[in-house]
Amino acid sequence: MVYKFFPVFVFSMLSLLPNESKVTQHKLVAYTTTTLEMKVESVYHSLNANHFILPKFDCFSNALTGYYQLKESGLIEKELLTVIDFSLSSNLKRLWVIDLSTNTVLFQSLVAHGRNTGEEFATSFSNLAESYKSSLGFYATGEIYNGKHGKSLKLDGLEKGVNDNARERAVVIHGADYVSQSFIKGNKRLGRSQGCPAIPVELNEKIINVIKNKSCLFIYHPSRNQQVVKKLIS
Repeated sequence: MVYKFFPVFVFSMLSLLPNESKVTQHKLVAYTTTTLEMKVESVYHSLNANHFILPKFDCFSNALTGYYQLKESGLIEKELLTVIDFSLSSNLKRLWVIDLSTNTVLFQSLVAHGRNTGEEFATSFSNLAESYKSSLGFYATGEIYNGKHGKSLKLDGLEKGVNDNARERAVVIHGADYVSQSFIKGNKRLGRSQGCPAIPVELNEKIINVIKNKSCLFIYHPSRNQQVVKKLIS
């Protein structure tokens, strides 16, 4: 199920048709939706996996549909999409960085969820400070800084009530020793963060340098398909 984020131009076109019937307007929206869905499917099937495993289509379609809306509105600038699929086991590589200018997967990586979000699987999410839970939805990547985990990347949540407290909560991308195959081997699951999407130390600098400064990050979980999707911050 694809989130119904329509490009800004659709609403602009509808506003120019005050005398048109509701039927005509609904047809225009339906046509645009179908066109967008076809475009998303086309991009997915043209992805260069680059020897990685591709994300699931439902996850990718949600991510790319939102990416187009955010790019149109200027909230993100780069042709990069980072996707995290929290429907998967934390023991699997469930983070992808995709270059949309070439439709190439650049990275696939392990990524941690918050300690109160679940054990091996992510099941509970929050936007609240001190919850130690992950937040879902769309983010714009921010600036690099050096913190207690070394080089880290700030994130700005773009969905009100869903993840817009990310910067205040210090939810950032950083490297962590507990995001590793050795931790999984010793504990039967990946380590967990305080809510940050922590990644392996050996990939941290490489990924951060690529996705910094206004690229799109999307954290997916299928539970959101049964919820009303919050309006993106404008």
